[in-house]
Amino acid sequence: MTLAARLEEGEVLAMPALVTHARRGALRHTFRTHADHLLLAPEHFHPPRLMGHNRFGLIAFYDSDHGGPRGAGTGAHWAWAQFGAAGIARRPGLVLVLVTQPRFLGYWFNPVSFWMLIQGDALIAAIAEVNNTFGQRHSYLLARPDLAPITAETELTARKVFHVSPFQDVAGEYHFRFALHPDRIAIRIAQQDGAGGIDTAMTGRLVPLTTLGVLATSFRRPGGALRVIAQIYWHALRLKLKGAAYRRVPTPPDQEISR
Repeated sequence: MTLAARLEEGEVLAMPALVTHARRGALRHTFRTHADHLLLAPEHFHPPRLMGHNRFGLIAFYDSDHGGPRGAGTGAHWAWAQFGAAGIARRPGLVLVLVTQPRFLGYWFNPVSFWMLIQGDALIAAIAEVNNTFGQRHSYLLARPDLAPITAETELTARKVFHVSPFQDVAGEYHFRFALHPDRIAIRIAQQDGAGGIDTAMTGRLVPLTTLGVLATSFRRPGGALRVIAQIYWHALRLKLKGAAYRRVPTPPDQEISR
């Protein structure tokens, strides 16, 4: 059974991802960590016990956490509208899925989530939904000009227009690469600017999410999104101590998505 078919039938896949982050240039900073993501089809998925859908759970997925204004999103409805505006209409076999970190004991924060349109085992288009720690969000729609499948060799480019780190200017470009397989996902983002830029990668195997899996992950890496936000502030402190200059938060883009 293809990945799209599994997700359309309601399966939720866990993705314990290795995340790497390397800042290039005069001020270098590198770290590796693990973060627990889910791959699910928001319109079809069946959560296991201990996972809530639009309700509290040990972990939970809320449609309002994604798509559109932060905290008041419309989930899959928003994502389909954005893909439709880019010329990608619904059709049989085309499944909308999301790679994201769930809430943990009600707390939510995701540096980046990825909406994906999958047909069979092929990636057709994606939206990178980026959140900063200042309560703001901006998204980048990524697709080949001819809407052909995105392979591991495909590089997709987007101009950086959104403030993410207070130690980086809003400048340069993002270069995205996606490698989608039935049993694993790898996403790489290279940001290039005049200061050197940043390389980020997220790779992980896909395994069915079970009730036991929810418990095991909560014990292995407790805190979920709380753990992620704590790591962000810890590395921000380390950058500041290394002498990184702090930038004030600029006004976000007028549009909620870049194409």
